[in-house]
Amino acid sequence: MQKLILFLFLNCIALSLFAQEKWTLQRCVQYALDSNISIKQNEIQAQLTGITYKQSKLSKIPSVNFSNNDGYRFGKSQNPSTGILENQNFFQIGLNLQSSVQIFNWYSKKNIILANQWSEMAAQAATDKLKNDVALTVANSYLQVLLARDQEQIAEVQVKQSTSQLEIVKKQVAAGALPELNQVEIEAQLATDSSNLITATGNVAQAKYVLKSYMNLDVAAPFEIEEPSADQIPLEPIAELQPENVYALALANLPQQKVNDYNLKAAQKNLLAEKGLLYPSISAYGNLSSNYGYFRTPTYAKIPNGYGSSGLVVSDGSGGFIDVQQPLFTNGGKNGYITSDPLGTQFSNNFGQALGISISVPIFNGWQAKANYQRAKLNIKTLEYQVLADNQTLKQDIYQAYNAATVALEKFNSSQKSVDAAQKSYDFATKRYNIGMLTTLELITDQNNLFQAKLQYVSNQFDYVFKMKVLEFYKGQGIKL
Repeated sequence: MQKLILFLFLNCIALSLFAQEKWTLQRCVQYALDSNISIKQNEIQAQLTGITYKQSKLSKIPSVNFSNNDGYRFGKSQNPSTGILENQNFFQIGLNLQSSVQIFNWYSKKNIILANQWSEMAAQAATDKLKNDVALTVANSYLQVLLARDQEQIAEVQVKQSTSQLEIVKKQVAAGALPELNQVEIEAQLATDSSNLITATGNVAQAKYVLKSYMNLDVAAPFEIEEPSADQIPLEPIAELQPENVYALALANLPQQKVNDYNLKAAQKNLLAEKGLLYPSISAYGNLSSNYGYFRTPTYAKIPNGYGSSGLVVSDGSGGFIDVQQPLFTNGGKNGYITSDPLGTQFSNNFGQALGISISVPIFNGWQAKANYQRAKLNIKTLEYQVLADNQTLKQDIYQAYNAATVALEKFNSSQKSVDAAQKSYDFATKRYNIGMLTTLELITDQNNLFQAKLQYVSNQFDYVFKMKVLEFYKGQGIKL
């Protein structure tokens, strides 16, 4: 029982420490990269292409194969030890070691190796692209949590202001300085502000759930993020993010452009490899072999048993023929056995070697080699068009991202002025309200205008930050908060 209590106590401490630890953006991104199933699948594909590349490199080495055939033979067959047809049963062993190497094939194998190398690099770049996409998605979701938290904090301030106003108005109503209608209006405003706070709090929780889903983090796990102020998030000056400069960096650094480049180079090497297969190839081969056969045949004493026809005839000198007789024997007692030569002797006597050169000339194979060559050429054309299309799309995206960041900056600056104006209006309204020159409803209107201006300000601020981060992302240098 004491051990159970101790275990539960330690477990609670561990959960408490975990709950207190806050997640930075870098940690969120790294966790997402480590947990993303699509990334793991892409990494497996990259490993498969790496295996293909390694296998193609080792194909330059001569192949060596050993075979061993053991068996028991029945009836008339060739004795592997003597080469004579015999009608007997025997056990046989056959050993064979053979090797072959391609001497020249118009560099087809060399180009296949290079093509596989480029394909491996393309697979790795494709994994990097997926990682970048995941990182951008997590960063956007992280910023949405920060935005929701700022909106929640603004709603909290609004509730506190309304609560403070209500306390003051209650005292004034109780003293008869204000009508009860003022208190009712403030209470209605407090209810609205409380509802807004509840909604804002729910939006924070929802934004965290979305972020957890992108991270593949258990939805029930304790989760708190670090909350840097939007003003503290580093942003490059927009003057240094001119579209042409960003586009040049994107072509050099973004994984998708590397994928296209590597795939195109692999296709070019595949074309040369297919072209080499249209011409004769020269190979060398060698072979070592030997065999062994075991038999054990009994011998018997021969006992004469008369004569019989041998099947042969000779002339009798007068036009006739005389049947040639042969002696007949029957088996007597067993004398012993005739056995095959020893294993070592047979292996030595039957040892054979072979060396040779082979030339393979493609004459007609159903147009297969030529068709593969034509497909390889068309594949290069397809990839070239893909490169052009992706580069055009990238350029359009960068210019659109630059325009969006510029507009977001202008909206952010405008919303800052709106907040300043709304704050001044609210401050004047408060002073006028305190001396009885403004109704409660008018004060509430100015307060709501300030609240909406602040919400719009933080929304525009985070929208500007994210659009700037997207523009920075196109430089291929990662995301920083």
